[in-house]
Amino acid sequence: MLEAEGFPVSEIGARTARTGTTLWLDLHDPGAADLEILTAEFGLHPLAVEDAVLRHERPKLDRYPDHLFLSAYAVHLVGTELVSSELAAFVTTRALITIRKDDGFDVDALVGRWDDSPDLRGHGVGYLLHGLLDVVVDGHFTAVQSLDDQIEQLQEQLFAEDGAGIEVQRRSFQLRKSLVLLRRVVLPMREVVNTLMRRDVHLVDEEMMHYFQDVYDHVLRATEWTESLRDLVTTILETRLTIQGNRLNEIMKKLTGWAAIIAIPTAVTGFYGQNIPYPGFGQQWGVVASVLLIASISGALYAMFRRRGWL
Repeated sequence: MLEAEGFPVSEIGARTARTGTTLWLDLHDPGAADLEILTAEFGLHPLAVEDAVLRHERPKLDRYPDHLFLSAYAVHLVGTELVSSELAAFVTTRALITIRKDDGFDVDALVGRWDDSPDLRGHGVGYLLHGLLDVVVDGHFTAVQSLDDQIEQLQEQLFAEDGAGIEVQRRSFQLRKSLVLLRRVVLPMREVVNTLMRRDVHLVDEEMMHYFQDVYDHVLRATEWTESLRDLVTTILETRLTIQGNRLNEIMKKLTGWAAIIAIPTAVTGFYGQNIPYPGFGQQWGVVASVLLIASISGALYAMFRRRGWL
């Protein structure tokens, strides 16, 4: 149960010293100076503190003698664009210290996840850490599912009669960009969760192991789904180019057929336009013969091209 919240930083030591007390401390974009008290209180490693302050760290889990350092990314989609929010966390035997480097992470969702599992509160920091990872990984899974739906819509547009033009290609590149970014934040989470489940870490007990295993399964599914979607988007781009090439060939066949038909009147009228006498020169039947010649040859070519599917 919740004993206290919003208390001064100076009371951290006294409260964590109590038997069975678990502390959650949430910091928003702190600097190195802001972490000095926590560094002294929990013995945080300087390298971990440096990583907690710096931005654009890769998702990872670093092990130190007295604590763990976790770096992860929460994500959500805005249209086809993937927006990420960087998180860091220090994990000790009695405390979870989360560091949000921007406003993108929904803290209320995290608290709600903890409130939904009151029967697990007795597992201390493992319970808090599970809630954090569960929210982050569920966000990854939701993003992958949304991208999958958008790619399915894109496939339907790909074979539309109008071809959807440049829009299909533009959305394909946007989705591929989002999938590349998602892969960067999802793929390392396999090693993060797997390391936390190791027995020599002494963080996850037997009962919580099942819950962490569930998170790990979600990570694997999100990773495999992301990889398959990347391949699918690449296939869509290649198919788009193939369809364009096939349509261009069809257009060229039609243009070639009509050019051949148009060449017949040009050739006949050019022949009868000579300034020398020819059969039918100056005679009415010569005009009729040229018209019949143009119509018959052009009609024959049209029929042949039509039969071969060129027109």
